[in-house]
Amino acid sequence: MINVKEVVETNEMIEKENLDVRTITLGISLLDCISSDLDQLCKNIYDKIYDTAKDLVSTGNQISREFGIPIVNKRISVTPIALVGGAACKSPSDFVQIARTLDSVAKKVGVNFIGGYSALVSKGMTEADRLLIESIPEALATTDVVCSSINVGSTKTGINMDAVRLMGTIVKKTAEATKENDSLGCAKLVIFCNAPDDNPFMAGAFHGVTESDKIINVGVSGPGVVKTALESVRGENFEVLCETIKKTAFKVTRVGQLVAQEASKRLGVPFGIIDLSLAPTPAIGDSVADILHEIGVEHAGAPGTTAALALLNDQVKKGGVMASSYVGGLSGAFIPVSEDQGMINAVNAGCLTLEKLEAMTCVCSVGLDMIAVPGDTKDTTIAGIIADEMAIGMINQKTTAVRLIPVIGKGVGETVEFGGLLGYAPIMPVNQFSCDNFVNRGGRIPAPVHSFKN
Repeated sequence: MINVKEVVETNEMIEKENLDVRTITLGISLLDCISSDLDQLCKNIYDKIYDTAKDLVSTGNQISREFGIPIVNKRISVTPIALVGGAACKSPSDFVQIARTLDSVAKKVGVNFIGGYSALVSKGMTEADRLLIESIPEALATTDVVCSSINVGSTKTGINMDAVRLMGTIVKKTAEATKENDSLGCAKLVIFCNAPDDNPFMAGAFHGVTESDKIINVGVSGPGVVKTALESVRGENFEVLCETIKKTAFKVTRVGQLVAQEASKRLGVPFGIIDLSLAPTPAIGDSVADILHEIGVEHAGAPGTTAALALLNDQVKKGGVMASSYVGGLSGAFIPVSEDQGMINAVNAGCLTLEKLEAMTCVCSVGLDMIAVPGDTKDTTIAGIIADEMAIGMINQKTTAVRLIPVIGKGVGETVEFGGLLGYAPIMPVNQFSCDNFVNRGGRIPAPVHSFKN
């Protein structure tokens, strides 16, 4: 039973500590839309998404008003388009036509983003996979709310280095194609290892083939709530610290569970998972880096940061899994640079580097996220950074990802403004030594020995 004290606590979290439900994401299978005729395929996709999602935004707004819980985003994820478009698409431009269809119907139903312009190529690429990947720069340059993700590795299959090398080039081409908007297209493109089928967060959301025809997934967020709770236990030992984080994560997750159940009931769509990720925003006080500071490091990146982040990530999960029977997605602490004011401050103070961020991704979700780098960074260097992050995910049996933004025309010391939830970011330096011979070898890095568990 929920008592009055808990209601008051939740209200304070919402009003004073930036507690919100970050997203309701409606996953939709498009497998029954497949046609060998491109125009018919696009019509099938438009109609299926519209019929399924037309009430999503109004329902989310209604729940938000009735319960007084901010629901920041309403989103859609769809079956990886490389699977859906394979029969009809014979060129990259054919896939771009599907991207524009997704953009059109997403705007029609009023969602913030639609994810699933995706390909799963951890072991190899089909011709459809390759065509979709080659279409990404144009697709993201000519749409507004379409998000793309490519899974290039997994613990079970290893890392597809041909795909990694190709994605280094695609990231640069996407940056060039959207250079008039500070290479914003790259903010809608993420490269994964061990991508989950049920992630509600963009830019990496897609509706996995293991999912039902439609599903509701909810992502919660409460960095400000956790930080405020930790302020009350300053100087206490680690046992008290951990208990405080767990209890707070439980309360935050219960809010998400309530919203998910209501959305599921009102839309007539099965409830999938709650994603426990601590997702920051540029708002003051809504920062994962500020939590790390409250735990005891001067800035994110100082010695002890990785240990503090590991503790935070683990306790959030331990508290959250007690509040919901179905936890999934990414479920960890996001550490994007541009979307977290505390991370930006740490970079500007000279405390946080790309290499330290990479180390931190060993213990958190989800990876090198929303990091602006010089626009003249070589595509082979980007591929090498991707390979490093994929290796962390593969060896540690966890999801990792890369969302790098080489901002064309800008260099170290400059700042790029993305606006809204994407925030702004200082351009971070990148190691200038070459990895060309490594990423140009071709082929696949084998799966680690501990992947053989059959």
